[in-house]
Amino acid sequence: MPFLTLCYNYAVGTLYLVATPIGNLEDLTQRALRILREVDLIAAEDTRQTRKLLNHFQIDTPLISYHEHNKLKRLERLRQALEEGDLALVSDAGTPGLSDPGYLLVRYALDAGCPVSPIPGPSAPIAALVASGLPTDSFVFLGYLPRRRLERLRLLQEISGERRTMLAFEVPHRLLRSLEDLETTFGGQRPIVVCRELTKMHEEILRDTLSAIREHFAEVEPRGEFTLVIGGVTAGERWDEAAVRRALDERIARGLNPSEAAREVAAQAGWPRREVYRLTLEDT
Repeated sequence: MPFLTLCYNYAVGTLYLVATPIGNLEDLTQRALRILREVDLIAAEDTRQTRKLLNHFQIDTPLISYHEHNKLKRLERLRQALEEGDLALVSDAGTPGLSDPGYLLVRYALDAGCPVSPIPGPSAPIAALVASGLPTDSFVFLGYLPRRRLERLRLLQEISGERRTMLAFEVPHRLLRSLEDLETTFGGQRPIVVCRELTKMHEEILRDTLSAIREHFAEVEPRGEFTLVIGGVTAGERWDEAAVRRALDERIARGLNPSEAAREVAAQAGWPRREVYRLTLEDT
């Protein structure tokens, strides 16, 4: 069912999706500056954050908040704005519509017959991907990994056979737990690139195996914003024994019997099922 049909009877404005810097203010394009000055209203994920950006560039366009917690209430006001003129959507940083409620507004505008125009620019997932050194010809964007461990493990197990490069966001206080779950599910030798504070003063890009990166952040407290780039399954990939044992322990702790756990782990680890099952007998 369409989100909106009322706009068809009006001269409608354009919804602009404006990418803003993920750290370095020099990354805001000249076109983005012009659009932010010319539109009638800017819908921002965090008006305080966006106001700092606008003040820096001496832009006085009116702002309205549009975020996860008020997105449904704001749609009527934004519909009115599109009836009256042009509207820009920005996120806290980067390209709006990725891991934020921008998708809903885009669908709302399209169903209303309003043009939607992207203003390209900074994007943390793309920046991380091209700097990672992992294959870029095909990839999967996962957004933020699930907060709850069971949901996170379920997702990781679903994609454990994925051959494409995978991208994900993670917050500092969950990073180590997510790395532990990634290692348990994908094996310790899987390559991963952790990009921290991209384009900012303390930018850091770490390239290593899941096991090594997990050990690093077990000793170094995670700080800042993280984008993870995880290598896909390669032909003939085989987990080491420690990774197999961790995966078995995790599944048995969740209630799987040894035979079921061995079947699941063998399918992911590149081990014969009989050898994996033998490890479960050694632990009994």
